[in-house]
Amino acid sequence: MTPRPRPAEPVLNEALPKVAALLGGNAAGLAVTAASDLSLIVDADGVIQGASGAADFAEEKIGGWLGRRLVDTVTVESRTKVDELLRDAGPGEITRWRQVNHPSPTGIDLPIRYTALRPDADGPILVLGRDMRTVAALQRRLADTQQTLERDYDRLRAAETRYRLLFQICGEAVLVVDSTTRRVIEANPAAARLLGRAVRRLVGVDVVELFDQASLRTLEAQHGSLRSTGQAADIRAALPQGRGEVTISASLFRGEGGTSAILRLIPEPGMAGTGPGESTGTLPTRALIESMPEGFVVTDSGHRVLWANAAFLELAQLAAEGQARGRPIEEWLARDETEARTLFATLQDHGSVRRFASVVRGTYGGIEDVEIAAVSLPSSPAYIGLSIRALPPRSALNVGTRAEPRSVEQMAELVGRVSMKTLVRETTDLIEKLCIEAALRITRDNRASAAEMLGLSRQGLYAKMRRYGVGDLSPGDEA
Repeated sequence: MTPRPRPAEPVLNEALPKVAALLGGNAAGLAVTAASDLSLIVDADGVIQGASGAADFAEEKIGGWLGRRLVDTVTVESRTKVDELLRDAGPGEITRWRQVNHPSPTGIDLPIRYTALRPDADGPILVLGRDMRTVAALQRRLADTQQTLERDYDRLRAAETRYRLLFQICGEAVLVVDSTTRRVIEANPAAARLLGRAVRRLVGVDVVELFDQASLRTLEAQHGSLRSTGQAADIRAALPQGRGEVTISASLFRGEGGTSAILRLIPEPGMAGTGPGESTGTLPTRALIESMPEGFVVTDSGHRVLWANAAFLELAQLAAEGQARGRPIEEWLARDETEARTLFATLQDHGSVRRFASVVRGTYGGIEDVEIAAVSLPSSPAYIGLSIRALPPRSALNVGTRAEPRSVEQMAELVGRVSMKTLVRETTDLIEKLCIEAALRITRDNRASAAEMLGLSRQGLYAKMRRYGVGDLSPGDEA
């Protein structure tokens, strides 16, 4: 078996005294200075007795380190590394490299990668450093570039989301077709309704197969003109099974290394799939919102109510919409003025708010816990829409029914309504109950093993099981 070679470092360590002896003191000092960007001579107490470095360190005022302890010239997080560096410096031994940071007059920490050696057992320590500013600058540039890429990715994702949303809600039938293969890449719901197929059954189909055979040559001519000149005149094409005719308008665009075509299908008036209720532009939106079981309010930029549905009027204990119109929504919304300002400030900063816990104060003193989702429309004039969902009624922590809060968010909602002492006590009970249930489940209801797992006596486990109503305890069980 071939013996493994010895590491190179011990050989180098043993050779250092010989090299220094051969070169002599002055030559050895010059060699050390040339091999490192910064060299420090540190005595046994860790005080810097000498320093030499490249001209690049002139602005760092390294001369001011003389007479100071090396550990006092570095940042707080680097102190431990310096202590370990000096401690590991033994006679004829080179320590491993450690990177530390020095506070700099320029305002940007000076990063240096140090190693240390002690030529003589009772002599000073020689600390050799390499300038890491170039590496640190590259790391900062890399981090900045990564952040820029993340922001660009977020913008692209937002743009794609807007495109897909517009594509889906567009009331006009649109197909995106590969200009080379003529196969459908995307289709919106309006096109699916018009062509009588599900969207998933349209993707991948040759677009000419979606129309009557009588229109085959016309479609091929339009497609050929689009590929050769980038433009094509509108054509009329018949749908299969006598569903009528549509006008096809084609546009070419380039993206993702290829070209695609957008086909707009404009049906004849009165065709199937274009009647009332089929197009998003004719949906009875207001009637649907009016009938929603959740409150919905539209306000202007000054938070004055412009319109409110019946569910909100019920929460606010109002008989008619006219009682709310023109009045500030804050008259009924939020516990106090600070909470209302927080809601609308968040809405102004982000454009939308989700799951904002608040209350609706009724005209006759009723208070309902609610969850608010809001969005602002940056139009002229600006509008604000608020969806207000009433939460199930509950007493403080539901102590009587033992229905403890299930999440941190629910616990946070109780701050200000229930004392901290009560919150802590009820949370402790909840954790104990969950731990006991988990232990019994893991041990398959072995009470002795569960008690041992939880660090309880069997009597203590039985007492807590009775307290929380966990498990089935017979009269014969130990108390």
